[in-house]
Amino acid sequence: MAIAVLHALDSARTQWYHITAIVIAGMGFFTEAYDLFCISTVSKLLGRLYYYNPSTGKPGKLPVNVNNFVIGVALIGTLSGQLVFGYLGDKLGRKKVYGITLIMMVVCAICSGLSFGSSAGSVMTTLCFFRFWLGFGIGGDYPLSATIMSEYANKMTRGMFIAAVFAMQGVGIIFAGLVSMILSKIFLNMYPAPAFSHSPADSSHVLSTQPQADYLWRIVLMLGALPALVTFYWRMKMPETGRYTALIEGNAKQAAADMGKVLEIEIQAEQDKLAQFKAANEYPLLSKEFFRRHGKHLIGTTTTWFLLDIAFYSQNLTQKDIFPVMGLTQKPEDVNALREVFETSRAMFVIAFFGTFPGYWFTVFFIEKLGRFKIQLMGFFMMSLFMAIIGAKYHDLKQNKFMFGTLYGLTFFFANFGPNSTTFVLPAELFPTRVRSTCHALSAAAGKAGAMVGAFGVQYYTLSGKPGVIQKAMFFLAFTNMLGFFFTFLVTETKGRSMEEISGEDGGGDHEAGTQMTGNNTSATTATPY
Repeated sequence: MAIAVLHALDSARTQWYHITAIVIAGMGFFTEAYDLFCISTVSKLLGRLYYYNPSTGKPGKLPVNVNNFVIGVALIGTLSGQLVFGYLGDKLGRKKVYGITLIMMVVCAICSGLSFGSSAGSVMTTLCFFRFWLGFGIGGDYPLSATIMSEYANKMTRGMFIAAVFAMQGVGIIFAGLVSMILSKIFLNMYPAPAFSHSPADSSHVLSTQPQADYLWRIVLMLGALPALVTFYWRMKMPETGRYTALIEGNAKQAAADMGKVLEIEIQAEQDKLAQFKAANEYPLLSKEFFRRHGKHLIGTTTTWFLLDIAFYSQNLTQKDIFPVMGLTQKPEDVNALREVFETSRAMFVIAFFGTFPGYWFTVFFIEKLGRFKIQLMGFFMMSLFMAIIGAKYHDLKQNKFMFGTLYGLTFFFANFGPNSTTFVLPAELFPTRVRSTCHALSAAAGKAGAMVGAFGVQYYTLSGKPGVIQKAMFFLAFTNMLGFFFTFLVTETKGRSMEEISGEDGGGDHEAGTQMTGNNTSATTATPY
């Protein structure tokens, strides 16, 4: 049962509006990545500034529970925001709640940098409060951006467009390192100080921590508001997606008018066909019919994203602990506070630029050629392989810093030319329009639950930086990636098919088996086997 507005969207040539939509949605992910990962560049600085204890003879360090919460609280907020905004995106409309997420990101990024208090505990509490709500806004961007992009794109380039939106996460990670690196270098040139171990004993080493460094971490966090602020106007100018207007609101005339203007063509409304279409797809999310049609896919998208994010966020959030082993940073005692930020940021930038960033764009360029399914399987397998090698040969690799860096970088490359991208794309394509945003939110929230395992679990074990601890962590992450490889078989290929065909909304019968039913006739589709 083809509806004109849906057919027009699926067959539309790539236009300037598609590029604009990628940039507008992608800037949300740029902001998300910057906000979530810039905290890793300054977390050690927070320890030096607020938790220095002269009796230890070492630089200040965040207590384990404080460190985990500072790093991980935004992830808790993100999980909550995904569920709330994902649900609202289906109930109120994609556009109506899309701007709220940006406003929250702007306000809370600024407030995070304005976290003040009379004690170290009060500063950290205020910081964690605002980073929770920052994460809440970030969480809303996941299901909304993915859903909006999938519903605007044509079926031949849909995966490429959604992956391009997500690839802006890689740019955000690069800028998190780059901005921190540039600012810390400027501060370092303006406020030189001796290394901790070179400070005069009678000064209790306090001279190695520049007081001006308290401004640095605040500026780094507040700059996360800029990209979201710049994007807000253009995000509000976007019309509601044609699929939501037609299939959820039931307004075929408005959908045809909105999409006709966007695509610069004339589209028939076909209100009568739309009524039949809606009548065939009225089952709710919590129903036997939904689980019969989509239950396996939902289990597949949630489990694979959960397992992937355990590894992905463990890699990113614990970089600062692995960098010294790789020779990218010096020991804390051998540098001053600002120098430590500079070296950590520089190492993060190098790994992101050469390992993380290319993987995202390999996915963009190859997703419509190889398909989502093959890329996800390959990524999980290669991540598991390289992490297992690092774990098994860890002591030898410590003596060969180049090989260590290469293997570590390859785990990032195949995370992004693999499941980190495809777990974002697939939930935006597999489920019906009526629950698409909610199902994407459930999948993404499962991912953030995995990220919290990384932040609160793996972070805890690697905080000491002991070789044996990091070695065990690598074996654990290799195991979770291999689990992700096998759970990938619960999802199916979506390349080159309309979303209504994939979800069975077009009147198809058993869409999971690649079969389309029209009346009493059955015809095979081009679904790729599992």
